[in-house]
Amino acid sequence: MPQSQLFTPLQVRKLTLDNRIVIAPMCQYSAVDGCMTDWHQMHLGQLAQSGAALLTIEATAVLPEGRISYGDVGLYDDATQAAMGRVIDSIRHWSAMPVAVQLNHAGRKASTQKPWDGGAQIAPGQPDGWATVAPSAVAFHDDYVAPAALDHAGLRRIRDGFAAAARRAADLGIDVIQIHAAHGYLLHQFLSPLSNLRTDEYGGALDNRARFPLEVFDAVRAAFPPDRAVSVRISATDWVPGGFTVEEAQAVSKMFEDHGADAIHVSSGGLHRDQDIPVGPGYQVPLARAIKNVVQIPVVAVGLITEPLHAEAIVANGDADLVALARTILYDPRWPWHAAAALGAQVHAASQYLRCQPSQYKQLFRSDR
Repeated sequence: MPQSQLFTPLQVRKLTLDNRIVIAPMCQYSAVDGCMTDWHQMHLGQLAQSGAALLTIEATAVLPEGRISYGDVGLYDDATQAAMGRVIDSIRHWSAMPVAVQLNHAGRKASTQKPWDGGAQIAPGQPDGWATVAPSAVAFHDDYVAPAALDHAGLRRIRDGFAAAARRAADLGIDVIQIHAAHGYLLHQFLSPLSNLRTDEYGGALDNRARFPLEVFDAVRAAFPPDRAVSVRISATDWVPGGFTVEEAQAVSKMFEDHGADAIHVSSGGLHRDQDIPVGPGYQVPLARAIKNVVQIPVVAVGLITEPLHAEAIVANGDADLVALARTILYDPRWPWHAAAALGAQVHAASQYLRCQPSQYKQLFRSDR
């Protein structure tokens, strides 16, 4: 069997990834006052035994009002840092898998119920609710309270919040930061002409709409150790006429690359309720390929990638350099084991699990200990 491309190493800045499978950030809505709980220790701990190359902590708010919901994780004070540190220490006691964190501000999509409670916005003044901010005073839905348009002091506070969270992540020994500029959250709100109606230097032409996301990137890059990677997640299209386009995403990706980004993670949508997404297996892979065509840094594809041969083809064909798994790996936390078995490759596994190796797959596992 030819060597699997999905299971070849890749270097990102100073970090060598064992293979091309990364675990995407997945919100659990199970924090208390921004602090991780035992749920996160269990959830992330099992994924750290999956054999993937990188584990990404869910969207982590850089300010309390930047949380999507009151159950979101934060990294904005000593208590949230200590809680995340306990979880990371537990994971690293049993796994050598590198850990990333996705830093986020939800903007106008903040202050919501947990998804299983309906996900509606909680109005300011209601229990677990607060006032939201955005580039412009344009509500996400008709039934949302309009956000306050950010002034320059507000922009500075958020930019400083991202930098402070990056310093806290560095103190925790986190290997990679991913800046969330996708899925309709604050930085994506600046990029899209549907949510950014500003007439100052932060609105209008694409260079202006990209100004604040790039300022945030520069602040994070300056605050995080130079030997550790900083990546960006983008929505490559709003899937709405008049919204952010693939061509604009290509231009913005090149801007991030020029500012020192180490990778671009390509998703889509999330900004507008009228989005029309042609969902199907690998539906966002063509978007990743479009970004890969214009940048030299690694590109990550994500979205309904469920079969090992499909993931292998994405990497082997040059559509992307890595594949990210989210719902797929929630359903099957040992997906990389099964992919390695199917493709004749190896993954790391804890010594406690070595005896589960099927006899027909000799040398599937490499022990971490």
